[in-house]
Formats: sequence, C-alpha cells, structure tokens
Amino acid sequence: MSSTQNVRKLRSNHGRTLLPDISATSPDRFPEAVAGALRREFGAVPGAVKQVVRITGANERAVRNWFEARNAPSGENLVALMGRSDEVFETVLHLAGRQDLIATRRLSGARDKLREMLAMIDDIQTG
Repeated sequence: MSSTQNVRKLRSNHGRTLLPDISATSPDRFPEAVAGALRREFGAVPGAVKQVVRITGANERAVRNWFEARNAPSGENLVALMGRSDEVFETVLHLAGRQDLIATRRLSGARDKLREMLAMIDDIQTG
C-alpha cells in the first residue's frame, strides 16, 4: 500500500466528526454502490461504457472498472456523473446519509409530473 493510501485512512482524534457515521460507506461498499447506480442508469451493455466516457472524459478502461466495481470515479468524474445521472446522484446522497434530500427531490419531481399530466388533461378537454 502506498503512503498516500495510508494517509487517507488516518482519522482525527479530536473528538469532532466532519462526516456522518460512515460504516455504511466503507471503502469496499462505495465502488459497489456507484457501479450499481451506473448499471441502473446506463445499463450493463458495452455502449454504456462509451456513454459514460463521453460524459466524464475519463479513460475507457477506468470507466469499465467503475462498472465492475473495481474502483470508483474520482471526485471530478463523480460530480460530472451526478450532474447527468439521477441514479448516481441519489446513491451518493444515500451514502452520505441525506435521505431527506432524496425524498424532497422525488416529491418535487412528482409535483412536476402531476402538473404536466394536469396540463395534458386540460388540453384534451379543451381540444
């Protein structure tokens, strides 16, 4: 293990925590969660890898590794994916313990769909 990987595993002993309990987001679980989100959003077909490569600009081999949960995207690539993939966005929120934001986001989406449906009903009635 390289020294940079060892440094990243060190935790502060000052009694303060900056993150919620991360037992559910262990280093082994994060790549699996992201891989699952990628497969749900983009599918498990070869074209999915190329689509994610276009979104992130990452190397194709790296993206295949994300889909296979061998590793996870860097922060920059993760942000790009979150901007284009609802599944990845919600997975990261879930891992961060922000289920409240997931519920709020879904409720907002449901309201938007309901407005569209009501507009369609109005169009049909007046048409």
